[in-house]
Amino acid sequence: MNKLVLSLVLTVVLALPAFAQMTEMPMMEQTGGHGRMMEMGSMDRMGEMMGMCLANADKIGLTDEQVKKITPIHREMQKKQARFKADLKIAEIDLAEIMEVKNFDLEKASAQVKKIADMKVAHHLEMLKSMKEVRAILTDEQFQKMKRMHMTVEEKKPGRKTMKKP
Repeated sequence: MNKLVLSLVLTVVLALPAFAQMTEMPMMEQTGGHGRMMEMGSMDRMGEMMGMCLANADKIGLTDEQVKKITPIHREMQKKQARFKADLKIAEIDLAEIMEVKNFDLEKASAQVKKIADMKVAHHLEMLKSMKEVRAILTDEQFQKMKRMHMTVEEKKPGRKTMKKP
């Protein structure tokens, strides 16, 4: 466990000077879609999938009752995602602040790295709960339609590499 924390801290320590020199450009633009935003990508896709489900309710065959049940779950999920992104950014700034000095406090840095990791885990679990709630509302057929629709959209995204079946 200590080795894991130490390796995480060292990774952050070694990467921080490069981040400090970057402009204030959003992470997606800096790395071409990789990096921190890529980690959150699966959670963002869950929200996209739910939003797409609502936007295409007629194609998927959702009833008015299902839409009424899914809409507040989706809104809450969007709020949680926005809060998470803001809190994560603040926690990362706090870590950078801890590490600004040459001889920074390794215990403080380790605690902050752990805090960031815990935030990510908690957020992922919250998003999974929301997706489970929505999945329980959908029929198997509706879920399969939604998955196919989402896969089609993902394949059409620019820069997306897909493996073709032989």
